[in-house]
Amino acid sequence: MKVTEHIEAAKGKTLFSLEIIPPKKGDSIDSLFNHIDPLMEFHPPFIDVTYHREEYVYKPRRDGLLEKKTIRKRPGTVGICAAIKNKYKVDPVPHIICGGFSKEETENALIDLNFLGIDNVLVLRGDSIAGEQNFKPEPDGNAYALDLVNQVVNMNKGQYLDDDLQNAMPADFCIGVAGYPEKHFEAPNLKSDLKYLKQKIEAGAEYIVTQMFFDNSKYFEFVDKCRAEGINVPIIPGLKPIKTKGHMTVLPSIFHIDIPDDLYSAIEKCKDNKEIQEVGVEWGIQQSKELMAAGVPVLHYYSMGKSDSVYRIAKELF
Repeated sequence: MKVTEHIEAAKGKTLFSLEIIPPKKGDSIDSLFNHIDPLMEFHPPFIDVTYHREEYVYKPRRDGLLEKKTIRKRPGTVGICAAIKNKYKVDPVPHIICGGFSKEETENALIDLNFLGIDNVLVLRGDSIAGEQNFKPEPDGNAYALDLVNQVVNMNKGQYLDDDLQNAMPADFCIGVAGYPEKHFEAPNLKSDLKYLKQKIEAGAEYIVTQMFFDNSKYFEFVDKCRAEGINVPIIPGLKPIKTKGHMTVLPSIFHIDIPDDLYSAIEKCKDNKEIQEVGVEWGIQQSKELMAAGVPVLHYYSMGKSDSVYRIAKELF
C-alpha cells in the first residue's frame, strides 16, 4: 500500500511512522527487530529504511604505505525491507540514493524492490563520500534527486534503460522526496530550494518528508511557502528526540539545523545525559502535540536504532 493511500485512508488522523538504519556489516538483524518490536504498539503503516553509500578507508600495506579502499558499512536495505514486510506486515519505504550507484545499479535495485511487492521509495541525492568536499555522482549515475525521480517515474511507465525492451512491465512506486524547512545547506536560500523541490513534485514525487527540526514554526512556515509555490502534496514532519549533550553540536553540524534557545537552555542545565534524555522526551511530546493539533498527516520519527525515547513520546500521543 502506498504512503499516500495510508494518509488518505486515515481521513485526517495523524499516523505514526519511523525511520531505521541497517545494522553494521556483521551485526545481526535481531538488534533491529528488538528496536522495532516495542514501537509496533503504535501501528506504524510504514517504516523507512535508510541506504548508505560506500566510504573510504585506508589500510596499511606490507611496504608501510596506506592503500585506499572503499567499503559499505551498512548494506542490507533491500533485505531489511523484505524482512519488515514479512515479519510485521508493514509497508517498508527503502531510501534510494544517487551517490555510489550507476543508473543500471539503481534500476536493478528498483526491479528487486518491485519483485518484492514494495510500493514506496524515498529518493535522495545522498551525501558526499567521506573525505570529498563536494558530491560527485558515478560516471553513469544520477547527479541530482530530480534525475532519480525521473528514473523511477520512467520505470512506472515501463521505460527501462535498455531501449530494446519491448512491452516491459511498468512498476508502480509511490515516490517520496526530502524537504528542508531550514533549507538544504547547499542552497543559497529557501526560495531557490523550494524551486528545486517543486521540480521534483512536478516530475512525479507524491509526498515530502522533512529534515528533522526542533522549532515547529520553521515547519509551519515551510508548509505555507510550499503551498504558495503550488506544492500541494502531503508534507510529513521529521522529528528526533535529543538524547545527549553531544547532539547540541553534532546535529547542527551534520544536518545544518538550529536548536531553539529554550531547548538549548534546558539542556545546558542538565547534569548528565539521563537528564538530557528527559528534556528531549518532554520537548518531543510537546512538539508532537502541537503538530498533531495542526493536523499533520504523519509524525515521522528518526529513531536511529534507539526506540526508548520515541516509545515514550508515542505513548503520550497514539
